[in-house]
Amino acid sequence: MNLTFYTSLLEDVKSRIRIAQTKATLAANAEMIFLYWDIGQLIFQRQQEQGWSAAVIPKLSKDLKNELPELKGFSERNLGRMLAFYREYPPEIEQSVNLPQPVANLQIAKMQLEIVAQLPWGHNLLLIEKIKDMPTRMWYAQQTIQNGWSRDVLSLMLKSSLHTRQGNTINNFAEQLPDPQSDLARQSLKDPYIFDFLTLTQPFTERELEVELTRHIEKFLLELGTGFAFVGRQYHLTVSNHDYYLDLLFYHLHMRCFVVIDLKKGEFKPEYAGKMNFYCSAVDDLLRHATDGPTIGLILCQTKDKVMAEYALRDVKKPIGISEFELTRALPENLKSSLPTIEDIENELTHNK
Repeated sequence: MNLTFYTSLLEDVKSRIRIAQTKATLAANAEMIFLYWDIGQLIFQRQQEQGWSAAVIPKLSKDLKNELPELKGFSERNLGRMLAFYREYPPEIEQSVNLPQPVANLQIAKMQLEIVAQLPWGHNLLLIEKIKDMPTRMWYAQQTIQNGWSRDVLSLMLKSSLHTRQGNTINNFAEQLPDPQSDLARQSLKDPYIFDFLTLTQPFTERELEVELTRHIEKFLLELGTGFAFVGRQYHLTVSNHDYYLDLLFYHLHMRCFVVIDLKKGEFKPEYAGKMNFYCSAVDDLLRHATDGPTIGLILCQTKDKVMAEYALRDVKKPIGISEFELTRALPENLKSSLPTIEDIENELTHNK
């Protein structure tokens, strides 16, 4: 027996088994999600037909436990969630101004259910609880499927309002990158970036920011998004016998290109674009492989003037994005005023004793 051929056979069989296991897991999850939807529909229909109150749920849970003791997941609380899940994705939704045909609405409702059926139950509950706007919820559902987010990661993305930040960076990608790479680059960057996992206090230096980001590289990569691979900090390049050091260098696995990140404390200045243009040119000449895409630059600063940033990029030949970063996410003023004070919380606790 040829050992090389046998090893190849073994690897192929293992690969097929893993693929089949993954498909089986996904299929089983979808089947469970559809089951929960069906149960929610049954409860809803019986309540409508018989005029039953919510009291049917604890009775149903108790009887299921007695008659099918081996089953898990049918507690009173979870049955209530199944009913809520059905109400979120009913078989028919109200007629929309944009979609006048009921059949179109029915197709959308079915498509939404098929999308969320690819997510675990815990992910679905989180989306229902946190996101009421359906297009936004579907965006997070699809991002979760594409990126393989865990429930904790999804929770972080929801907390940081990722959908309002994705693709918002000021850039010249449309002019300097071909389609569809320009769209992929735009969607791969965001504005602002939230670095609330750092413990920096004012005043801090750019070098301190850089060190802290690399010290928390796992969380930093999570905030950057899927596809970023860390290459190095203070990455050394020699150009015409002069030494230069890139703050942070990454390689993007989906765009197949290097990404240079320059960290700037304070407000964006036009000269930053020229410096980044130089860095991208150097990386293209010294590091870029023949099959790689053009190097992309990302300037991260604390604040920026939109018009000034657009002017700075207008005649720059390298693809560059300009985004802000925040160390903490500030609350809107209207929410600040509605939050309870420490005294309010203490009074409430005392009152409820």
